[in-house]
Amino acid sequence: MKDTLNSGEMLHPAAAMYAQEVRDGRLSRREFLVRTTALGLSAVAAYGLIGLDAPAMAEAHATMGGTLRMAMETKALKDPRTFDWSELANFARGWLEYLVEYNADGSLRGMLLDSWTVNDNATEYTLNVRQGITWTNGDAFTAADVAFNITRWCDGNVEGNSMAGRMAALVDAATKMARDGAITVVDDATVKLTLLAPDITVIVGMADYPAAVVHQTYDGGDPSVNPIGTGPYLPTANDVGIKQVLTKNADHVWWGTAVYGGPYLDSIEYIDFGTDPAAVVAAAGSGEIDACHQSTGEFIDQLAGLGWTTSEAVTAATIVVRFNQTQEPYTDVAVRRALIKAVDNKIVLELGYSNRGTVAENHHVCPIHPEYAALAPLVVDAAAAKAEIEAAGHSATEFELISIDDAWQAATCDAVAAQIRDAGINIKRTVLPGSTFWNDWTKYPFSATEWNMRPLGVQILALAYRTGEAWNEAGMSNAEFDTLLAEALSIADAETRRAVMAKIEAIMQDTGVMVQPYWRSIYRNFDPKVQGADMHPTFEHHHYNWSISA
Repeated sequence: MKDTLNSGEMLHPAAAMYAQEVRDGRLSRREFLVRTTALGLSAVAAYGLIGLDAPAMAEAHATMGGTLRMAMETKALKDPRTFDWSELANFARGWLEYLVEYNADGSLRGMLLDSWTVNDNATEYTLNVRQGITWTNGDAFTAADVAFNITRWCDGNVEGNSMAGRMAALVDAATKMARDGAITVVDDATVKLTLLAPDITVIVGMADYPAAVVHQTYDGGDPSVNPIGTGPYLPTANDVGIKQVLTKNADHVWWGTAVYGGPYLDSIEYIDFGTDPAAVVAAAGSGEIDACHQSTGEFIDQLAGLGWTTSEAVTAATIVVRFNQTQEPYTDVAVRRALIKAVDNKIVLELGYSNRGTVAENHHVCPIHPEYAALAPLVVDAAAAKAEIEAAGHSATEFELISIDDAWQAATCDAVAAQIRDAGINIKRTVLPGSTFWNDWTKYPFSATEWNMRPLGVQILALAYRTGEAWNEAGMSNAEFDTLLAEALSIADAETRRAVMAKIEAIMQDTGVMVQPYWRSIYRNFDPKVQGADMHPTFEHHHYNWSISA
């Protein structure tokens, strides 16, 4: 045990218990790493507890220099706490960094935080700020910067600020702002968080993509206009819809070189080819790009056919075909349940995503989540679906399912609508360009959106379905669900949490929140000369790891 712990590193009481569960085969390695590192154990120590060596970091001899050109949609930046696309964060990651980083193996490691500790019941967090970091304007990075950002995250009065939900245990419900005494700067290197109720997701939430850390002079808007950050790159072009460019900041010594290595690339170009994957394949074939942010469907094999590497990540990423419960006729649970009953998720996975994933169960908790609870199989009954729609008084109603024009999302919704139509229920499909769809994505009566993986099931449920949350596109407001979720958020042990989760999942199914057809594997293709840019389970771009050989 002593050999696995760094100097000053504390072993949380639950860590040894989790390690025994791994040895007994009751807990997966990924689940173990998420749990223990979220409680403050380093990845090295966590691996040591289960008798393994931590994965080696990037090779120190990675090629220096060069430009990596990646196909990715480019979007107009805004206040990072309101980011609602990974692509926004991935460009901004060049100069805006995170307190914590989530890694592909499931572990969390400190970035701007050196370490953290959590008390036994997850009501107090002590954040230890990494020393020796400077902002690009020369200011020292201190605990005051950490407190400033967490305070900003807590402000639920800011429209679209989903971070307020992640920091809910620090928020005063009356003011929708950080509670007095919740965030304390102990000294220049330490911040203490005092939660109103236990919450095991605080650290994991700090790794999510809207949690980019800004300078105290930042007061909103596009952060590339005055790009003060702690990262190794600067934005040197920001032509939305065309190209965004990051260039290594030669005037700034990046703190991470001594800790994690890199950065290797001189520059990174994000080139926008729109939503048609065929355009990306053509660009790859003509040598215009070196990598793509994401590959989907038949285009994965086409890119592989060019000799490109295929990188796959098995994730809890998904698509939800949800009803907005605040809009007619979806205020009626009978209507929602009937439409869901017409859809076989296995067919949707096959037709919508070429079977590159696993079937889901309409409750947004994945089997790879630590607290997942297995329920009885879903019942698909087209005849019953039609009868129930008629009984609800909607035999003549034409339902409308809206999606973005992205190929796999449109195909998924086509498969859902086709099965509803085959059941004898009237439905039409509307496909919108992304520039139109995303303006009102939370407001459509019946539509589909993709959701990134989050490491914990309770984490995604709190973001997407808790009453009043910024990303609650389903318009869900269920007091029993909220109460059970609060209980689940307070339980550190996943086995104990699973019993509560079974009730939560059942509510999601019984109240007809959505058709959630599958969990999707996600893919990235890149030229073999690209190194360190494997697909990340949550689509993150860790630029400092990337390199490209001559």
